[in-house]
Amino acid sequence: MEPFSQKYRALISEIMTKSSGAPAMTVTEENVFQRGNPMIVTYLETMVVDQLLPGSMLRGFENLKALYEAGKAGASCLLLLEHYSNMDLPVFIYLLHQHGPQGCALADAVTAIAGIKLSETNPIVTVLTGAYTRIIIYPSRSLESVEKDSGDKKEAHAEIARAMTINRAAMKALAERKKAGDLVLVFPAGTRYRPWDPSTRRGVREIDSYLKGFDKMVFVSINGNILRINPEGEMHEDLVTRDRVVMEASPVVDCAEFRDSIKKRHHFGEDLKQAVVDGIMKRLDEMHDAVETTLKA
Repeated sequence: MEPFSQKYRALISEIMTKSSGAPAMTVTEENVFQRGNPMIVTYLETMVVDQLLPGSMLRGFENLKALYEAGKAGASCLLLLEHYSNMDLPVFIYLLHQHGPQGCALADAVTAIAGIKLSETNPIVTVLTGAYTRIIIYPSRSLESVEKDSGDKKEAHAEIARAMTINRAAMKALAERKKAGDLVLVFPAGTRYRPWDPSTRRGVREIDSYLKGFDKMVFVSINGNILRINPEGEMHEDLVTRDRVVMEASPVVDCAEFRDSIKKRHHFGEDLKQAVVDGIMKRLDEMHDAVETTLKA
């Protein structure tokens, strides 16, 4: 396996050269919503094609079409995906594009929720992230790190205030995208799964708020991964590997019914928000395992 930035050095250099109006590396309340750059999508899909093995596919496309139609009819719609690498979204969009005009229209309707780290850590990551339309948030995990690691209380308080400002603006942008009929894509784990850290497999509690504010959702499991996390490097140093990637979309689920069904199974005093998110991760795990079984058969 080869580091991403080394394997695709020439393409990345070309992207950096050709990218006009590259996204700023400082996120403010004024730029939390950023539209994607189709030119960068083309480059990323060249990389995706280079790494995907035969048999890679998106199953359950009819379920995604049903969600898309629900959004166009006025429902607010969520896509909840497993998360293994920063290529999950590029592969998902590429596989949508393989379904012709309908798949392309569906891909154009996707707005992803993206953590601030993707925009402020590394210029290569920032530019590549700019391929896709997104709303930038300050995740709870990042806030916890600020509170824990900062040795300067004044500096920490200022960063927390900035985070709150960014997230308020993000929620306003989210409301606008819901009204526009977008399919809002969220990774409920809030981070890429790291096999050596089981906590990265657990969904973040605030995902329950998304379900509370949306009408319909579809779960998407991911089996296979063309970009493995490099435990000793930064994001742009993640390791490229060829793999078969099979994504599967569930039937459309009513968000309120899903939340209510889980809450009815829990007792007073329990953390019901976390229980809902645990239910999401359980559903994704079940889908993942079922696909894994069929692939091994």
